[in-house]
Amino acid sequence: MKEIDNQIKNNPITKEEAKKQFVEKTKELGLKHAFDFEEAWEIGKELQRKKHYRAKMEELSEKLHSNPDFITGEEVKKLNPLKHMFADGCYIREIYNPAGQILLTKIHKKKHPFFLMEGEMLVLTDKGIETLVAPHYGITEPGTQRIIYSKTGCKFVTVHATESTNIEDIEKEVIADNYKDPEITLDQINLIKENI
Repeated sequence: MKEIDNQIKNNPITKEEAKKQFVEKTKELGLKHAFDFEEAWEIGKELQRKKHYRAKMEELSEKLHSNPDFITGEEVKKLNPLKHMFADGCYIREIYNPAGQILLTKIHKKKHPFFLMEGEMLVLTDKGIETLVAPHYGITEPGTQRIIYSKTGCKFVTVHATESTNIEDIEKEVIADNYKDPEITLDQINLIKENI
């Protein structure tokens, strides 16, 4: 299998060549798969796309944080006021983004719902660009990091399952420092599991 890993990295082959190799290696090694070649190809493409997106997001994050004009801390809190609310086992976080703002979100560790309550925004994730118009809701998957452009003023709400009421503790629970976080790498394993 090291031979195939090296080939993928150093000398990629076409889909047709990969299919031929898949069939030959399956026969040669006497393997039985829980998925066919097309499913394996799609999973591989999805994992490659995520890996590429994450590398670009890390690169962007480094560039932004090294830019002296990049705002952080109290300045961000003034531009993007937060409201924190709690219910039994839930932390509700509301943020306001003014029109014309571009944001790079944190890396989400846990699956949770989000709600766009007001406004319109363009959102880039590893799945591509989409326009969200309020009212809108969805699910944030582990490993998600977004670039958001607020076309208008936007009110965005997330809900997180937690027993804590300490904001710093909750952020450690739901935000990953980087893509090497073990809870984030699980999303790749789950992608494969879902297709088996």
